[in-house]
Amino acid sequence: MSLELGDGRDEDWGTLADAFYPLYRLLFDTEGDFVGNVEEKLTEARMNQAVELYLSRALAVGVLVGGLLWGFGSLLGWAIFEFGLVTPESLSLGIPVGSAQTAAMLKSATVPIAILLSGLVFGSIGFGMGFGTLAAIPYSRASGRKREINMLLSDSVSYMYALSVGGLNQLEILESMAEADDTYGEVAKEFQSIVNETEYFGTDYRNAVRKQSMETPSDELSQFLTDMLSIINSGGDMEQFLYDKKEKHMRTAKQEQETTLETLELFGEMYMTLSLFPLLLIIILVVMSMMGSGREMLIYGTVYALIPLTGVGFLVMISTVKQDEPGDGYLSPQDGSERLEASQREGLIHLGLIEAFTGRFSVFNRIKSREGNYKTRQLLSAPHIFFRDNPLFTLALTLPTAAAVVGVLFINGAVPTAWDGMISNPIWGTFAWYYIPSYMVLLPLSVFYEWNGLTRRSITGKLSENLRKLSSANDTGQTLLESIQTVSDTSTGKLADEFEVMYAKVNYGMSLREAMVEFNNKYHIPRLARTIKLISEAQEASSQITDVLSTAAQSSENQDDIERERKSRTRMQVAIILMTYLTLLAVMAILKVQFLDTMASMGGSGGGGSAGGSGISFGASIDTQLLSLLFFHAVTLQAVLSGIISGYIRDAQIISGVKFVVILQTLALAVWVVVV
Repeated sequence: MSLELGDGRDEDWGTLADAFYPLYRLLFDTEGDFVGNVEEKLTEARMNQAVELYLSRALAVGVLVGGLLWGFGSLLGWAIFEFGLVTPESLSLGIPVGSAQTAAMLKSATVPIAILLSGLVFGSIGFGMGFGTLAAIPYSRASGRKREINMLLSDSVSYMYALSVGGLNQLEILESMAEADDTYGEVAKEFQSIVNETEYFGTDYRNAVRKQSMETPSDELSQFLTDMLSIINSGGDMEQFLYDKKEKHMRTAKQEQETTLETLELFGEMYMTLSLFPLLLIIILVVMSMMGSGREMLIYGTVYALIPLTGVGFLVMISTVKQDEPGDGYLSPQDGSERLEASQREGLIHLGLIEAFTGRFSVFNRIKSREGNYKTRQLLSAPHIFFRDNPLFTLALTLPTAAAVVGVLFINGAVPTAWDGMISNPIWGTFAWYYIPSYMVLLPLSVFYEWNGLTRRSITGKLSENLRKLSSANDTGQTLLESIQTVSDTSTGKLADEFEVMYAKVNYGMSLREAMVEFNNKYHIPRLARTIKLISEAQEASSQITDVLSTAAQSSENQDDIERERKSRTRMQVAIILMTYLTLLAVMAILKVQFLDTMASMGGSGGGGSAGGSGISFGASIDTQLLSLLFFHAVTLQAVLSGIISGYIRDAQIISGVKFVVILQTLALAVWVVVV
């Protein structure tokens, strides 16, 4: 349900907000801190709504949800007494009574009071959930925007510096930055607000910059705009100012990366403790079961609830710190090029440029048909290339295939269909229901995803080096196109090949800007997109852009340094997680072989059936097959979660952990095949 204006539900939301506006006036001070903070966050989150309207809506939702849960809580309280789950006699506060009449009155009031309290508790929780969730949305969105702005600010300042070196004045830099939302995301939107303020409201651009410095959620951008305003007002050297800011924010980006990595190191140590907690609990529950006082459901809960919840909770905790790279890496053509616009939409269904001409003449329809046949033959002749570029599309084949294989096994009766069958044959049952489909789905996905990453890294691996070469060649007097040819002839690797293709496209009539954008969109790497955006904008002003290329190379080298530091530090965190899992796997295997089986045999043979005449029988009621199954499932679940967390810590991508999942669950399977 959207709360944005203009989504087709404004009238209903407006009516609801009007109905609860008196409640808003009753509960909140319009000049109070809470209302002021929400209004500030609405502005920072770019949610164009009046704070009174928004909070009235939040109150409406809170009251509605609270009312529903109040009714549910009251009904639940009534059902508990009605069905005899709890009796009024079992509830007592120990209140002294002086007579039988008073005791009878308190007893008769027990049920209504309990129902009332149950309704109030559930209603309060519902109101807090409804109102609190909506009130927290602006804070969450503002925080997300702040995070992205801080991440992109270093590259954005480098971009503005490159524009300044290219000869653009202050207003042109602001306008160009506002148009670069395909690359610089939320930073560009902040500058869009400045440009819109000057164009549509007639505000002086100095006042617009001042206003935006107060409304942006990022303190870093606010300080930058404030310092820029002082340079504008004093008539200082904007180019030198942007150069100094570029250097400062590059250092700041490294410092923020250092802070993030230190936090991740702390999380890695926490995970080592948290992941061992279910193991310790399982050991305690098994010992209690051997003594005849354990509850089987607690072991089930530990394996199938506590282990997954611990892993998911830790993954959510990491996501609050781990910074993924913003943007999709695509550059949108700003010159209306039909070729580039069509190439962006081109895929399995959209056939590219020909779609724009279909229907005009019959010849274009025939061309579209031939183009569809050509693309189909191209896909069938080299499906591995398609899956390399689109790893997730492997799921379209592997998921139905895995389901079909499991279905065939089920129909043939080759897999256990009851829990007792799983207990009697834990290895084959788990292998058939989980390992076979998981291998069929995860192995191709992992292979093609890693191949895709290797291809993309072949472009970024030598990006800084080739940018330095471009800068040096351009400094000798060569044009940018000639510099590209020189670098392609004197360098090796995938990027040099792409430079050669780019040079050939320009020679056959394509503009250099189009060739660069098409090259970028082929790989759509956010880091590469920012570099191409910087160079393509600068080269339109002049072919001699040595300083711009040097800036691009410096920015790329800064990213390389950050990337190397991140990989080095996260490698240790991944090693900690993997070693923790291996320790857990070894302990579970030892527990199964050296402790569980031994104690069960002692209890079964009667040799150790009692301890010191106390009458406590060890192992007499132990179902070793059941516990073996639960242990196997525990280490398998832990393998999946540890693998996903390892991949997310390393690359900020869930899919990156697929390879770790495959390796760890294979180890779990191999160990359990041996110990069972």
